Amino acid sequence: WDPAGLAKDGDAETFKRRRSVELKHGRIAMLATMGYITPEIAGKFPGFLSPSAGLKFADVPNGLAAISKVPPGGWTQILLYMGWCEVSRGPGSDIASGRPGDFGWYVLTSADPEEKKKKLSAELANGRLAM
Repeated sequence: WDPAGLAKDGDAETFKRRRSVELKHGRIAMLATMGYITPEIAGKFPGFLSPSAGLKFADVPNGLAAISKVPPGGWTQILLYMGWCEVSRGPGSDIASGRPGDFGWYVLTSADPEEKKKKLSAELANGRLAM
């Protein structure tokens, strides 16, 4: 399914790169969705998010309202970690190995190839839904 015609040129390398990016962004979106839902269901961490500012985890609202509550030092830490995740294995390392989305961390695996294919397809679909 390609309504925008992005794959009609048939370039396999471009497709692998796009699939890799789709998997990565889908995983991030799934984590973000869980990060939004979990505090509502399970509650928030006890203690302080920023002791120097007197800011407790419980004081931070969910959703977009949290953006203005997190101190600049917190956003700096988040951005630095994101950058480290992007470059720690080298840009495109999963594509160079011929396995888009393979970052060396295996949760969805199976000895049965059909079962593994089903699980990986479900991951892709759930990532699209979360995005």
